[in-house]
Amino acid sequence: MAPTVPAFVELASPFDWRTVDFISDLHLQAADSATSAAWQQYMQSTAASAVFILGDLFEVWVGDDAALNAPANPGEAPGFEALCADVLREATQRLRVFFMHGNRDFLVGTQFLDACHVTLLADPTVLAFAGQRWLLTHGDALCLDDLDYMAFRRQVRGTDWQRDFLAKPLLERRAIARAIRDQSEARKRSGVSYGDVDTPAARQWLQAAQAAALIHGHTHKPADHDLGAGLARVVLSDWDLVATPPRAEVLRLTATGPFAGRLQRVALA
Repeated sequence: MAPTVPAFVELASPFDWRTVDFISDLHLQAADSATSAAWQQYMQSTAASAVFILGDLFEVWVGDDAALNAPANPGEAPGFEALCADVLREATQRLRVFFMHGNRDFLVGTQFLDACHVTLLADPTVLAFAGQRWLLTHGDALCLDDLDYMAFRRQVRGTDWQRDFLAKPLLERRAIARAIRDQSEARKRSGVSYGDVDTPAARQWLQAAQAAALIHGHTHKPADHDLGAGLARVVLSDWDLVATPPRAEVLRLTATGPFAGRLQRVALA
């Protein structure tokens, strides 16, 4: 598949930002309380001026009503999605939070984000910070060799599919999402290899964006890749607090101090 160069949205950081953090692929879900607790602790304690969530914050998202609607029964505790909304809402009282859609939570809508005071980030976006330009993406759009996924992505990102899906009752949407997730997990267990980011396409995006570093998640393969000609691809870590060893990492960028303009991996677990 030939690489395509998208239109880049540009975000210039305010002059008073000193530190920005990048995270992705937490795959938050009610069944994984350890990762959810670590994320909540991080959001409450980070000293960053801004946090950029580059997709797949949630394991699955079936519509904003799952988080924003009141419990069906009087006295019933808020659901998992509503509790996550509370964490975001609290964090945005003291720092900027940006959210980019991933392949699991592409249905997160403006109703939810506005309620949490979180800014939707286009994919891709060029961030101007610390005197440099950084190209941000979730990463799935660059996995060109995974033809099955790319076809699925085109389908579910379409307006018609999303309208039809969101029109279904919430319980039905949850059931469909579980079935899709089960298929994905079965594919992993069968040993099917998922495609990685296409290197020529990554270079082409960076050159078009006039950026030296591409920051992304999605692949769950944290690493720093030298693409040549002064270009680099930096892959975020996923989070899994029950893994051995546990994984919970932030990619941090500062504008001042000894590490100014240099990406640092900060382990939280």
